[in-house]
Amino acid sequence: MFLGIDCGTQGTKALVIDERGQTVAQGYAPHRLIERANGAREQDPRWWVDAMQAAITAALRDSGLDGRRILCTAVSGQQHGLVVLDDNGEPIRPAKLWNDTETAPQNAELLAAFGGPVAWQQKFGIVPLTGYTVSKLLWLRQNEPDSFRKIRHILLPHDYLNYWLTGKLVTEPGDASGTAYFTIREREWAYEPLDYIESGSNILRDALPQLIRSADIIGNLLPRSASALGLGTECIVAAGGGDNMMGAIGTGNISEGRITMSLGTSGAVYRYSDKPVEDPTGQVASFCSSTGGWLPLVCTMNMTNVTARVAEALGRDVNFLSQALRSTRPGADGFTVLPFLNGERTPDLPSATASIFGMNTSNLSAENLMRATVEGVSFGILAGLDLVLAGSKAERLILIGGGARSPEWRQLIADASGLRVDIPASEESAGLGAALQSMWAWLRFRGETSTIDEITQACVRIADQFTSFPRAEYFEQYRIAVNRYQHHLRALFPAATTEPGIH
Repeated sequence: MFLGIDCGTQGTKALVIDERGQTVAQGYAPHRLIERANGAREQDPRWWVDAMQAAITAALRDSGLDGRRILCTAVSGQQHGLVVLDDNGEPIRPAKLWNDTETAPQNAELLAAFGGPVAWQQKFGIVPLTGYTVSKLLWLRQNEPDSFRKIRHILLPHDYLNYWLTGKLVTEPGDASGTAYFTIREREWAYEPLDYIESGSNILRDALPQLIRSADIIGNLLPRSASALGLGTECIVAAGGGDNMMGAIGTGNISEGRITMSLGTSGAVYRYSDKPVEDPTGQVASFCSSTGGWLPLVCTMNMTNVTARVAEALGRDVNFLSQALRSTRPGADGFTVLPFLNGERTPDLPSATASIFGMNTSNLSAENLMRATVEGVSFGILAGLDLVLAGSKAERLILIGGGARSPEWRQLIADASGLRVDIPASEESAGLGAALQSMWAWLRFRGETSTIDEITQACVRIADQFTSFPRAEYFEQYRIAVNRYQHHLRALFPAATTEPGIH
């Protein structure tokens, strides 16, 4: 048995699979979130540990599975979060998360200090955007100098859970590539941004975790961790990685030609590449994959976090989204929403707020507002798809995340993109990816030669009954709605662009 742990923004999931990739147990526990009007988004790392324990306990209890049968585990974690520990290995302050936009001024300062986006891309292979880890460190030095002086270890969310599990301070290239103090071509730490931040000391250099390979084993569970989780101390812990990297594994997106789109708390779309992708605009992040290649990716900061808030404001539950899409027409009768409740990453608008256009007495209804919101977040991530493809063609998308559960939302994506939309048989793609990665690492540890490609081919399945095919009669209606969305976007934010810049 193999255990995947997925620590997201809203909660932590535990997924146990057998050697065929079949799910035998799963559990979930929610997280709290610290939100402030200035864009701060934070969580106490200890909440993740509590949620991990609760999720695994629930999975074992509800399935009746003996936790000592689990051979290996791996963690999938939300990317970019900054976890800083003191000399006792305890969190100094809450972790600033991927969707924290309070650090936008620090990101702008760092970009300017190294000559702008093009210079960053040429030097490090990636352009930092607000939300990446590097600007959080500069924010901490400038705003909480006492906390900054206490730093002894710098970790990402999945690294912190690995530390709690094993006592080891390590990370792997996939998640590390989202820090912006990592060279995505050479897969090594980039010290220059850290040297700029710390101004003459070696606090940050010395605080970095050890880099290991994505297929490596970190070590065995600590006795206290095994006892708290109901697992055996013989259980070993694999490297794990960022949630997008594990989602790629969980959807079989580990070779050229596949596209994964996530309709989660945030939106993401990515493909596998055998070589790093160069994008001097910074819109496409050429992260390292956790299978040896690269993962050109576009992220939007507004997705189900926005649709859920709008449904709540209308006094409706999550089911209203599908109902609204069924009862309205593409384009919402001219109603357009720029859904930037959390600022935005693509396009790079960290200080943006949401806007409504085209509202009048004939189209104003709760259903049209809901549709326009869903269309707004969808058009944003579909623009990201164009960026990731950069002129190349795709025939199908693999859709994951909470939004993928809605048949109507799936159909919207198919109709607006003109692509077939497939749904994995497992709804928990990041957790499944972590479990499959742990299987891969365990087999390698045993001296077996199974590849991650062979494992995903055997274990990743498509739920054919949920496949959505594009309907040609709706494509033109969505094209008009997308053009209207882009018109309002450029009128309100003239610097915003979604023109592909990669090569």
